[in-house]
Amino acid sequence: MNHLKSSLKSAISFTDKSFPLNESVEIKNGEIILNKIIKKTEPDGFVTIDSLITERMPEINILDILSDTEYWLNWTSRFTSVSGFQERMINSQQRYITTTFCYGCNLGPSQTSRSINGVDRKQVSYVNQRYINEEKLLNANVEIINQYNKFSLPKFWGSGKNASADGTKWDVYEKNLLSEYHIRYGGWGGIGYYHVSDTYIALFSNFISCGVWEAVHILDGLLENKSDIQPDTIHGDTQAQSTTVFALSYLLGIKLMPRIRNIKDLKWYLPSEDFKIENIKDLFTDVIDWNLIKTHIPDMLKVALSVSKGKMRSSMILRKLGTSSRKNKLYFAFRELGRVIRTIFLLNFINDENLRRMINAATNISEAWNGFIKWAAFGGQGIISENNREEQRKIIRYNHLVGNLIIFHNVASMTTIIQDLINEGHIITPEMLACLSPYKTSHINRFGNYQLSERIPEPIIKELKF
Repeated sequence: MNHLKSSLKSAISFTDKSFPLNESVEIKNGEIILNKIIKKTEPDGFVTIDSLITERMPEINILDILSDTEYWLNWTSRFTSVSGFQERMINSQQRYITTTFCYGCNLGPSQTSRSINGVDRKQVSYVNQRYINEEKLLNANVEIINQYNKFSLPKFWGSGKNASADGTKWDVYEKNLLSEYHIRYGGWGGIGYYHVSDTYIALFSNFISCGVWEAVHILDGLLENKSDIQPDTIHGDTQAQSTTVFALSYLLGIKLMPRIRNIKDLKWYLPSEDFKIENIKDLFTDVIDWNLIKTHIPDMLKVALSVSKGKMRSSMILRKLGTSSRKNKLYFAFRELGRVIRTIFLLNFINDENLRRMINAATNISEAWNGFIKWAAFGGQGIISENNREEQRKIIRYNHLVGNLIIFHNVASMTTIIQDLINEGHIITPEMLACLSPYKTSHINRFGNYQLSERIPEPIIKELKF
């Protein structure tokens, strides 16, 4: 309690004193106005290097990408009989690859059998039902993420300590009982919700209803992520501004740093009524009720401990804390604690332009991932045709798996190309590498008649030697 109160006082005092020198923020008629962040210019020579990398990316189709990555990683080893009994399956690797391609690209068994010679739609459906479930798909993703983390190139993009969460709407047939109408996006469907590392790889995926407040699920991805990349900071869009989410993330030791829109509509809180400020006093409208937090802090800690131990999901708790019923005293306590944490964050947000730039960059990665993952799901006219909720979630995670495999393959190719360019005498700086992205698609053929064959790709290199 004393630490929180001291932190709030320090943040207010520091921001108040430095405000006259802060050229990117101003207060007019009691409302705060933030100037737009000026985009950093790309380093000299980057456009040339990026063009050379793009030109040299090997032309390939998605099925061959899955085959290459299987040769390197053996990711299909995570797929075994769902029943738990050992069952022998002829050409198991090829059948797993075909099934992943089928559902990850949203083609469906019938279209897959027409696209790949020698493939029967019933066999594809059989493998999906008998050998692959949500947990196995997540485990396969964990293996890919861990191997991806061994490349040196992604280290130029981020530390792995930051992740962003964002959702994108997937269309579902209107007559589906599980479909909901999304007011903001328009149309019937569900939300694919993804947690993406600052190194561009997606760590976790989920399929949620359109009517759910996305911020409810923002902590699940970090808490249930089992990979070697373990972020301690999560960025989100405007929905993540909820005070209860701020409170629970604080108790779990997670830094919540969402993108702030309509900052003028948010309330700011003082530690006490007599706390003196000069330059930013127009921002504050209320005072923190410390007694309320002190009374319920033991109960809030019990909730946080249960979540951290996996006894309950954070989304379940946040859903229950989403009501201001007078009987829900714990809600008011979490809300009051969240007001403290959010006010401290808002003060740092307006005081540090680099922080705003970092948050903006992180959320841009999530938006780029959403476009990239939809590009990979080119079949079925972008509509999930399954009527079973479990199968709908599986399609999201199949698609997540395909997206990560493409990213892995792209980084492997980019690393080889960059090394060749360095050996040829091209000057490539860390600043140039930091501006690259693995979401390259121009070299990938999504359409056509696929041939599943035994491929032996070139060895991959993971370290760059300057």
